[in-house]
Amino acid sequence: MAAAAEPGARTWPGSGSPRLGSPAGSPVLGISGRARPGSGPERTGRATGPAAPGHSFRKVTLTKPTFCHLCSDFIWGLAGFLCDVCNFMSHEKCLKQVKTPCTSIAPSLVRVPVAHCFGSLGLYKRKFCVVCRKSLEVPALRCEVCELHVHPDCVPFACSDCRQCHQDGQQDYDTYHHHWREGNLPSGARCEVCRKTCGSSDVLAGVRCEWCGVQAHSVCSTALPPECTFGRLRSMVLPPSCVRLLSRNFSKMHCFRIPETIALELGDGDDGLDGSAATGLGREVLTATESTKQTLKIFDGNDSMRKNQFRLVTVSRLARNEEVMEAALRAYYINEDPRDFQLQALPLTILSGNAQALGKAGTMEEEASKGSGPRDSMPEAWVIRSLPRAQEILKIYPGWLKVGVAYVSILQRTVLMDEELLLDRLWDIRQTSVRQVSQTRFYVAESRAMATHVSLFVGGLPPGLSPQDYSNLLHEAMATKGVTLGAVILDVTCFSEAERLYMLARDTAVHGRPLTALVLPEVLHTKLPPDCCPLLVFVNPKSGGLKGRELLCSFRKLLNPHQVFELTNGGPLPGFHLFSQVPCFRVLVCGGDGTVGWVLAALEETRRHLACPEPSVAILPLGTGNDLGRVLRWGAGYSGEDPFSVLVSVDEADAVLMDRWTILLDAHETDSMENSVVDTEPPKIVQMNNYCGIGIDAELSLDFHQAREEEPGKFTSRFHNKGVYVRVGLQKISHSRSLHKEIRLQVEQQEVELPSIEGLIFINIPSWGSGADLWGSDSDSRFEKPRIDDGLLEVVGVTGVVHMGQVQGGLRSGIRIAQGSYFRVTLLKATPVQVDGEPWVQAPGHMIISATAPKVHMLRKAKQKPRKAVNIRDTRVDTLPVPESSP
Repeated sequence: MAAAAEPGARTWPGSGSPRLGSPAGSPVLGISGRARPGSGPERTGRATGPAAPGHSFRKVTLTKPTFCHLCSDFIWGLAGFLCDVCNFMSHEKCLKQVKTPCTSIAPSLVRVPVAHCFGSLGLYKRKFCVVCRKSLEVPALRCEVCELHVHPDCVPFACSDCRQCHQDGQQDYDTYHHHWREGNLPSGARCEVCRKTCGSSDVLAGVRCEWCGVQAHSVCSTALPPECTFGRLRSMVLPPSCVRLLSRNFSKMHCFRIPETIALELGDGDDGLDGSAATGLGREVLTATESTKQTLKIFDGNDSMRKNQFRLVTVSRLARNEEVMEAALRAYYINEDPRDFQLQALPLTILSGNAQALGKAGTMEEEASKGSGPRDSMPEAWVIRSLPRAQEILKIYPGWLKVGVAYVSILQRTVLMDEELLLDRLWDIRQTSVRQVSQTRFYVAESRAMATHVSLFVGGLPPGLSPQDYSNLLHEAMATKGVTLGAVILDVTCFSEAERLYMLARDTAVHGRPLTALVLPEVLHTKLPPDCCPLLVFVNPKSGGLKGRELLCSFRKLLNPHQVFELTNGGPLPGFHLFSQVPCFRVLVCGGDGTVGWVLAALEETRRHLACPEPSVAILPLGTGNDLGRVLRWGAGYSGEDPFSVLVSVDEADAVLMDRWTILLDAHETDSMENSVVDTEPPKIVQMNNYCGIGIDAELSLDFHQAREEEPGKFTSRFHNKGVYVRVGLQKISHSRSLHKEIRLQVEQQEVELPSIEGLIFINIPSWGSGADLWGSDSDSRFEKPRIDDGLLEVVGVTGVVHMGQVQGGLRSGIRIAQGSYFRVTLLKATPVQVDGEPWVQAPGHMIISATAPKVHMLRKAKQKPRKAVNIRDTRVDTLPVPESSP
């Protein structure tokens, strides 16, 4: 057996507060905030009744309408009970029922720490910070994996109780308890136990399980069974017990493939994000406007002095030494006897950044003593120091912590030597940071070597190379497991080597194209429940304006974040590789028709490697036209529906087959000057799902595409995109090129005479140009009634822009020309062509369209309304944030 020390207090975002319970237990119920000296209700005396864990309740006089943080009811009268350390407010009658621990002791009550993944700053209306319990009226941070909201200056004190989404080989469990998160429930949320309202828009009250979504009062939650069943979406969720990831050298952001959009460091004390008690953006600032008060900078040990991180504390100039010490400890949530500490004055040389003086300050006993504190001439800055102790109380835990760190790694995970003195180690930690000591634990773990296995996906490579060529491009690959479409999966058996390869790949460009590196977990497919059919989610964050990014965050919270993939970060291949051994799964694609085609093409390429070769695919339309989404009843476009309801609709959708078509492009060489300036051609073979247009239809798409390439920032809304398309069409209204004279058409080896047309369109689905019925509904004995799975394409002609406008307005239909399964088009001149909205100029030659691609299984939304889900989760997802505007 070996003893191990793990100091874990200083992380960004916080990683010092683990999770409560076993097996796979829940975090502590809620996290309280700090009481800001010099603000809030007037204190009138200490409460005489029993207090909840760690709280220091004091009876206060209320000067404005106030609500109880336990029952969320209004506090009638002029008296309430407020915790001095956090800002928990309570009725006197509720004091005995308070179960939420104070922030000062929350880290010691949580069993296994799981760090949060904070995204970029955003505005979250009617939400509350879980640390200071105050309203988020200014730009704040939200975890990308769970529903934790904090002010930027509260992040260092946020409890690391994020969801445990995978196993890491240490203290793993097959059953999971509810993962409770306090507050920020919808105002109409009802308790699962008493059926009364448990949400509040006034205070941080109520709890909700972040796996199954059950909502309850914090008191009532103890009456619920502890085991979590994952709720209505249990068959779609990838169970955490079936995912394994050894991530010792990688952060949570890397493990969940979340781009590090920000890299905030609580470093410089002058940048507004210095960790001081009231320097957050727009927060109230502690100022000493009264001559009887003074504001002090309080540092916590040597480390905070090096980084110039401090907390602001306002005290009376006549305050006793003990009162100043208590205020300083409260600012850092240190719940220990003030008599064990002293305040040490900082010389000006330290404040100016003198490195030699900083090293000396740690031992400058003459600057302060236990009996001396700030007086009338008190210095501006002080540092908290521990007094020497003759004995220590050590807490010994079994096994290792489960740690995932989001921006800065935990200080160290150290194995103590047999001769190493624990008290000396603790004293060194106290000198570094007093608060860190409260979050340092000693573990007894078995001395055994753990088999290392890390899967790294490296994408962005040239396609079609040999494994040796890929190995040379990556400089050094330990082993290759598979090579497809310009990507490799590296199975690495050494943590340090995996980290080296990861960083190497991220900093490498091949043929001018940067590589993509992702850490992939392993799905334990043999442990999946029999009724489990997990949903593999692909989201294109660039589609639908900002809606793609918002949905990405929502689906990470509703499901296991390991099953949600961002397409701009490696494409569809990492997701299909992760699910390659899952016997049954479904796919949800969030994006436009082009995104759907991208995923279907990747599915076709990887089908032979999948244990489930024909997964059904659902669509959440985020594009401009969304014709395939319309045909499958998913709507004309996403307009802010509840993401939970979307997942329920996917679960209840019907499976249907859809044809896919292969287009062979065979361009001829030409010496004509007119044809020598054509755009770059696409690959020789392309796949078609919706339609293929030749002529005026493709020409409009090409002009629209070029306008979007020139100013991509303007094309963020469906309405604007359609407006540009109309403008481009008006410019071509008098255009005529007599397309029927420039092409030849053969259907089933038979030559077909073309009428006078400007555009020729091959349609596979009964929707074109944002929902128009180009074929028409009239019966015709010459043709069969079109279906998406009949193995036939319909060929339609249009006479120009005016005709196209009439079709889209429902006034006319196209000119029916042919129907068949094999087509040969001969282009006599360079002609615009578009396939599923992707346009280019095709050189003279042949185009062969045939149904050689296998049919795909799609999910069509059921006609009837989805069965009403249990109320516990109807409003599971937060109001989506408003991004902070750039200065």
